[in-house]
Amino acid sequence: MELDSTNLMLSLLFGAVGTALFLYGKKAQKIPHLAAGLSLMICPYFIPNPIAMSSICLVLCVAPFFLPES
Repeated sequence: MELDSTNLMLSLLFGAVGTALFLYGKKAQKIPHLAAGLSLMICPYFIPNPIAMSSICLVLCVAPFFLPES
């Protein structure tokens, strides 16, 4: 992973959103939110391209609200 300011800021942003989703999913016992939050905290480590990272993380941010609850 390059130490580019864009990558660092996007990782920080999506990591914070992932932490919030993870904590909400844990408290409300909602598996889709919990999984999306965990994915948002992990995926910026493996995607070096800022455009790809943004698009994948935005899909992960929105996905739990459209998935059926278990």
